[in-house]
Order: sequence, then C-alpha cells, then structure tokens
Amino acid sequence: QVQLVESGGGLVQPGGSLRLSCVVSENILAEYNLDEYNEGWYRQAPGKQRVMVASISRASISIYDDSVEGRFTISREYAKNAVDLQMHSLQPEDTGVYYCKLWRDGTEYWGQGTQVTVSS
Repeated sequence: QVQLVESGGGLVQPGGSLRLSCVVSENILAEYNLDEYNEGWYRQAPGKQRVMVASISRASISIYDDSVEGRFTISREYAKNAVDLQMHSLQPEDTGVYYCKLWRDGTEYWGQGTQVTVSS
C-alpha cells in the first residue's frame, strides 16, 4: 500500500521554480495528525547519497540544508494532508530525485520519489 505520494517534479530552467507535494495517506493519519509527525524532503543526485534538504519537526521548527537556505520552503498543507516543498531560484545542482519522509517514535515512511531536473 502506497503511503506517501510525491508529485510536482519536472524539467525546469535555471532560476525557475517548482512546488513539490507529498500527500500522506489516511491510514498514516488515522493515529496521529500531520503535525504530530516529523516530515522531511530528501534529494538524491545521480551517483550520490540521499541527503536531507528540508525538515519540519513536530514543534514546527524548520531546518534547511545550507545549499537551499533562503530558496526552499517546507510547509504542511492541512487541507490536502500534504507536506509541500516550494523551490525557487533552482540551479543545476538541485537536480535529483526528491523523496519525502514522515517519521516518529522509530517508525518512518518514504515516498517513491519525484524527479527534478534543472537544465537549460
């Protein structure tokens, strides 16, 4: 059963913007609300390890990797049970597969990933 579904990836020119969305399934939210989990967005560039680019804690504290600070914003979208990642001023080094993750108390869920390609 698919638990997290990402969307919004695609091909964009340098300097452009994309908004990724990660919809969380109802069975995950049956026990805890969206803001009772920690959520994060990770990027895996070709040939590299998966790294966290943004996260938001149960206390609603957001943390960003230095490479995206000031350009990316993570947010909870309660109306659609989703965690979004707004990305501005995209650069070729932002290229990769973006995954969302939800976790608490030793349990974690991952999405299947969405490809973001920044190229002219």
